[in-house]
Amino acid sequence: MDRLAQLQQFIGKEFDQSPSPFMKWLNPIVISAEEGHLEFQYIVRPEWLNPIGNLHGGVTAAIIDDIIGATMFSLNEKSFITTINNVIDYFSTAKENDIIVAETKIIKRGKQFVNAHCEIWNADKTRLIARGTSNLFKINS
Repeated sequence: MDRLAQLQQFIGKEFDQSPSPFMKWLNPIVISAEEGHLEFQYIVRPEWLNPIGNLHGGVTAAIIDDIIGATMFSLNEKSFITTINNVIDYFSTAKENDIIVAETKIIKRGKQFVNAHCEIWNADKTRLIARGTSNLFKINS
């Protein structure tokens, strides 16, 4: 079974079979999975908060990096694709127990490099929390 099909088996469920221990810790629910496009839902936990009770920027960045990484798996490439850089803009906050949704999109898929985009929204997608863009490099295995 290819990697995309594995992701699609978890639509509506927690993605507890990720090969990434970090993703298992984030504990996302798969909302949708298509080639080059994922949508995951998360519940903001107390350990994800900064000292004033908002979703920590580092956790936001980690979610963006992690779901973009999973998006690379959805491409079913033979190469491993690793992050070169992340650029993240923060627009709003989330609080403990808020439901947030991260959605990815491939902007450009080249022979060696991939450019991907992720937005994190509140549950009903009326408020953008953060937007990230990543450049990734294909490592031949």
